[in-house]
Amino acid sequence: MSTATKSKTSSVSIQNIAQSYGALQVLKELSLDIPEGEFLVLLGPSGCGKSTLLNCIAGLLEPTQGKIFIKGKNVTWEEPSKRGIGMVFQSYALYPQMTVERNLSFGLRVAGMAKDEIEKRVKRASEILQIEPYLQRKPMQLSGGQRQRVAIGRALVRDVDVFLFDEPLSNLDAKLRAELRVEIKRLHQRLGNTMIYVTHDQIEAMTLADRIAVMKGGSIQQLDAPLTIYSKPKNRYVAGFIGSPSMNFIKAKIGGTAKSPTVEVSGQTLDISQYAFIDGTPVGREVEFGARPEHINILRGAAAKGKNVFSATIELVEPMGSDSLVWLELGSQKVSARVESSETFTPGEKVAVQFRVDQASIFDLQSGDRL
Repeated sequence: MSTATKSKTSSVSIQNIAQSYGALQVLKELSLDIPEGEFLVLLGPSGCGKSTLLNCIAGLLEPTQGKIFIKGKNVTWEEPSKRGIGMVFQSYALYPQMTVERNLSFGLRVAGMAKDEIEKRVKRASEILQIEPYLQRKPMQLSGGQRQRVAIGRALVRDVDVFLFDEPLSNLDAKLRAELRVEIKRLHQRLGNTMIYVTHDQIEAMTLADRIAVMKGGSIQQLDAPLTIYSKPKNRYVAGFIGSPSMNFIKAKIGGTAKSPTVEVSGQTLDISQYAFIDGTPVGREVEFGARPEHINILRGAAAKGKNVFSATIELVEPMGSDSLVWLELGSQKVSARVESSETFTPGEKVAVQFRVDQASIFDLQSGDRL
């Protein structure tokens, strides 16, 4: 966590929250403090507990144990309407018979708010989300992206301290998802409210979050800034989940000495003295050597004779537009490398590869923890 984050007061505090359904434990005594104004993303696969945690914060689920505080107030048993939150769901949940304007104002009208205040809030939300031209339309006359903006606007008019997003972009196509990611980021920068966002999409997490909580089996595996999680994953699970294409994992054993450690890659020795071990050099330990595709260089000609260079064979090439993903056979291992799209390679071609050891990750083979 950055120094700036530490200095902020807590907006949402989750203390030893657990959630069980009979013998099934969905959340495992999880604790989390979210500073005021932070954009936190809960990231993980289906069934990891991220939506359950969000629903506990929202008051849609009562936790089996633990407490939840919002702005210093214990809201564990408060009704959702009294928690000072606005929630945006995966489904738009709009009233089809009402216009956009009526959808935005419905909750405020039910609460008995003054008409001029309702009009002011609807106007402000529609301006921020650029939906003023659609105020007199009904949901069926809107695109999916426009409907999701209205759903966000319905939360926005409540003028709350904390916004909760439950996979709001999952039903949209790739282009609309990219556009609305930008809109949500702009919204956070403009409002400065605390936002908690649930997704299984690592790109959404990386682009939106101040911090990401990577979840697995009801617990948080790592809680950190996006670039820290990407460059220094705490364990193999986080390393494999974050990054597209995924990190390469090569089974190896730490050799050499504490001052000059090595690993063996397909019968060839790789000098890893540039790698920063967390707690001493574990010589003799069985490990997995992890290297992201962009940290593997493919070399030809004279450059193929440098340090930590290994012979390899091109297996196939995947053009991806701005760059290409090249799959290589490195002895008995298969690894992928990211290269500029202008570079051309042919299946069967003999090349050399070089690992950027300073950017690598090394994990214990048994525990999966970063070494």
